[in-house]
Amino acid sequence: LPYPRYEEDMAGTFLARKAAAFLRKPPKRPFAAWVSFFEPHSPFDFPIEYRDRFDPAQFAAPRPGPEDAGQIPLIFRELSERDKQGIIAAYYTSVAFLDRNIGLVLDALAEAGLEEDTLVVYWGDNGYSLGEHGRFEKHCFYEPAVRVPLILRFPGRIPAGRVVEGMTESLDLAPTLVELVGAPPLAGMQGESLVPHLEASGQARGRDHVFSEYLHNEELMIRTRRWKLIYCSGRRKRDDGYETERPTPGRYLRLFDLERDPGEFTDRSASYPEVTAELMELALARFRATHPEASREPPGLSTADALDWYLRPRPAS
Repeated sequence: LPYPRYEEDMAGTFLARKAAAFLRKPPKRPFAAWVSFFEPHSPFDFPIEYRDRFDPAQFAAPRPGPEDAGQIPLIFRELSERDKQGIIAAYYTSVAFLDRNIGLVLDALAEAGLEEDTLVVYWGDNGYSLGEHGRFEKHCFYEPAVRVPLILRFPGRIPAGRVVEGMTESLDLAPTLVELVGAPPLAGMQGESLVPHLEASGQARGRDHVFSEYLHNEELMIRTRRWKLIYCSGRRKRDDGYETERPTPGRYLRLFDLERDPGEFTDRSASYPEVTAELMELALARFRATHPEASREPPGLSTADALDWYLRPRPAS
């Protein structure tokens, strides 16, 4: 265990009990309660009572692909198979502890008689790789790291059990909540409401692409239903703890065909230059539509140079 503690002394237990106490005596007016659990973030904390919940031997870490050689962060290269199994078991154990705490909160909501007229949102801010591409982390754009959980419950408004397959961005959560509670739209929101997806008759396909960026590495991702482009300026030396054995010198990009290669093992950028160019232009269009300094973009830049310009971190203003 990273920090051995009994369940009674865990931060997650404290947060769940505080939230439950609030919900059992809620204010007389409409309220919003934000309960932010740290689990299952690394180091995958869980109480001593949970330590034998999962047998590490039941897990097997995915095997890296041929193009992963040299690109696996150094911090993971010396892990034994037993180490990897232990990490995965710890992750699942931490999730089980989180599940218990969420149950405490939802039980309190039901006990207060608020279950039928309260919007409940379960959301995570990032995914996590559990051995895919040799990684146990989130600082990349492979699918396990960029997919996040999002579950909404609102009796009478959102049909139970509905699963939406369309692509979304975390930016879409704010306009969705605003619409569901009947509040006026907020100025400056860049997301798209997911309400059409959630309603019983909703047939909306949603976004035709999604976008994400990791400014610490001057890196971006643009993904359609079939293709994913990962682009990096290559100008920054990684200092986030995930340096690789053979850092890619300079600018690089990778194109994955998610229909034929869902594991993202083979870079197809050389075989599909037109798709690569189209996605780079799509990423640039997103920057130009949303970046606060878009009006200052230097004239005459190539698409790649313009992407590099937008990816450069700026001081917070």
